[in-house]
Amino acid sequence: MCRILFGFIALLFSGDLQSQSDSLFIRKIADEVFQHSMAYGNLRVLTKTIGPRLSGTPQTYMAEKWGEEALKVAGADRVYLQQCNIPHWVRGGKDQAAVIMDNDHQLLQVIALGNSVSTKRGGITAPMILINDFEELEQRKNELKGKIVFYNYPFNPNFVNTLFAYFDAVPYRALGPSRAAKYGAVGVVVRSMSSSTDNFPHTGAMVYNDSFPKVPALAVGLQDADKLAALVARNKNPSLYISTNAHTLPDTIGFNVIGEWKGSEFPDQYIVVGGHLDSWDPAEGAQDDGAGCVHSIEVLRALKAVGYKPRHTIRIVLFTDEENRGSGASKYASEAKAKNEKHIFALESDGGGFTPRSFSIGGSPEQISVFRSWLPLLNLYGVTDILTIGAGADVDPLVEAVGAVTGELIPDTQRYFDYHHAGNDVFEKVNKRELELGAINMAALIYLVDKYGL
Repeated sequence: MCRILFGFIALLFSGDLQSQSDSLFIRKIADEVFQHSMAYGNLRVLTKTIGPRLSGTPQTYMAEKWGEEALKVAGADRVYLQQCNIPHWVRGGKDQAAVIMDNDHQLLQVIALGNSVSTKRGGITAPMILINDFEELEQRKNELKGKIVFYNYPFNPNFVNTLFAYFDAVPYRALGPSRAAKYGAVGVVVRSMSSSTDNFPHTGAMVYNDSFPKVPALAVGLQDADKLAALVARNKNPSLYISTNAHTLPDTIGFNVIGEWKGSEFPDQYIVVGGHLDSWDPAEGAQDDGAGCVHSIEVLRALKAVGYKPRHTIRIVLFTDEENRGSGASKYASEAKAKNEKHIFALESDGGGFTPRSFSIGGSPEQISVFRSWLPLLNLYGVTDILTIGAGADVDPLVEAVGAVTGELIPDTQRYFDYHHAGNDVFEKVNKRELELGAINMAALIYLVDKYGL
């Protein structure tokens, strides 16, 4: 604590007058957010009044109206909607599963994966085969026909940053069902993408390979996953019952919600800040990605409140349909390309409302060096590193479309996957102070990019 304080004092009284000026202005932003932030209140309305926001549901359009109003209140010069086609997958009721041993049925905590097909009426009962990884799947491919595959691939505990554990495990959710169906499996149950200690199942998108049959796929809570693994370890041969009414309806219409703050010097050059409005349906989508939406709106509100005049036009974009197909991101990028818009920088928040730790930047080595040179100005507020692990799914298409430099706020990752796509992703799990720190760091970075360019 003393080192941080002394470092801040040294910065203020160093010979670098510009750094002193920037430090004082960022302090002004921080004071504004700490004292007058609307982020936590906005998040309460989004999660408690509107709730889960699965693409195509009535809550999709309620959230869009909420976003329009919140951006107007924050001070956007112009708020408008950008239309695109979005998928409309429906859960269709309660998903169920049970392990069957000696005529004894033990219910499991499960949830269908996004885009899964339904089981036949009455569900499916079949022998279970435990598969630890894709290598074992190939080795035992002749054993899969007529069975329900249980992928028991856990998060690797050795990754300090749990994002890497997620990247490592998520192919089993996204691609595992089709890989099992290739060899005749009739259904798939996947160990939830989490390292939590509870038993909430975690949903998320999966993608079918059209070359193989589409089989129903569900995620199981970690405690129940361990129970299934223990049965196999004791040489038991259980059967599984699975049931889901999930199905896909024709595409429907959704909208990116965009708030614009016109630049004073370069009004035709854009800096984007955003999060995604949609969420999976088990809970309220507070961390994923209600936090990112209110972070982005707060950037606009706070910078306007402290009297900042942006050089470039700043756009706050609340993207539709990030979870299922990325329709909103694709639409924004394609329209920006068609209009030949110049995008200086695009920043996303999609890692929850936890304490900020770093930004991940996609750009040239020279551009990344510029961001790293700003770290002393951000250290006091929690950001101590610039990573190069890529940016979020909503801003990433802008790299190819218009050559934008992209970035993502990386909060502390240790708790994020306790809530990600699960029933406990609720407003009460978001800490007000941590949420505000995220907004402060994002606003500070946008100020620096706008002032100095890249």
